[in-house]
Amino acid sequence: MVIILKKDPEKEQLANLINWLESKGLSVHRNDGVSHLVLGLIGDTSKIDMDLIQALDIVDGVKRIQEPYKKANRKFASEDTVIRVGNTQIGGGTLTIMAGPCSVESEEQIIAVAQAVKESGATILRGGAFKPRSSPYSFQGYGAEALRLLSLAKQATGLPIVTELMELSQLELFDDVDIIQVGARNMQNFNLLKELGHQKKPVLLKRGMSATYEELLMSAEYIMSGGNENIILCERGIRTFETYSRNTLDITAVPALKHLSHLPVIVDPSHGTGKVALIPSMAMAAVAAGADGLMIEVHNDPAKALCDGSQSIKPDLFARLAPRLRALHQVTHSEEVTE
Repeated sequence: MVIILKKDPEKEQLANLINWLESKGLSVHRNDGVSHLVLGLIGDTSKIDMDLIQALDIVDGVKRIQEPYKKANRKFASEDTVIRVGNTQIGGGTLTIMAGPCSVESEEQIIAVAQAVKESGATILRGGAFKPRSSPYSFQGYGAEALRLLSLAKQATGLPIVTELMELSQLELFDDVDIIQVGARNMQNFNLLKELGHQKKPVLLKRGMSATYEELLMSAEYIMSGGNENIILCERGIRTFETYSRNTLDITAVPALKHLSHLPVIVDPSHGTGKVALIPSMAMAAVAAGADGLMIEVHNDPAKALCDGSQSIKPDLFARLAPRLRALHQVTHSEEVTE
């Protein structure tokens, strides 16, 4: 249930209302917007009299939420969530570009790529330290050493870091990581999600290869229910019958998720297509659809990359693409288009 309060409600009445709701065994989540204060109720609200609450002077409206996800629900928050990381942010009308190699291979490589993508407009550095691979014989990443090298690149450029966590035992190594990525294979690793809800770092949650929108939002709910509400949803392509591309990038996910949830939504056209030739056009499509950001794989020598070179663009292509993405974002966000 959601209770929408009138602007600047009387403090004593508000406190009495919250105390009464909590006495009924409900958890009250407060969301302060610019024009409204919203109280989201978690728990069994079946015995709460909506008409009684609606009659209160400070109440503007009451709604029941039918969907199983509550905190991630668009109805639960009056405004879009904005996540601030370092000197940048995800959401709030900005276009955030995360760029870097699929995997960290050397100090020279990661610093060179970090400097190149920063010069072209990227504001967050991505790079894989622990790599989940389909084959046990494929390169699995350099682990803790790669995290050390990412920290060096962060020191050299000032770019915040996003990298993937595969299991809880690795969490103690992520002190210098700014955004923890949960990969598609771990989207429904509920024990991992619960623990990430108990720490404060933002979490970038990638959609599973066969996951529905509701399943993705339910995974976000696992994290949010633990207290961490800084979640970034990521569309990275789903598995369909098509074999030409690595995955089928679901651009519909962007407006759909933004309709269902207040959380920021980014798109990964690199994993979503698996082909360098498709990345620029799909990145543009994602921006046009309203994505809050992009995650793009950039490598200085893709032909020699230890992981996913076929979906990594070179820094010079990224330098040409980034300003086009920002120009498109400015045009498409200059005014809202509604029915």
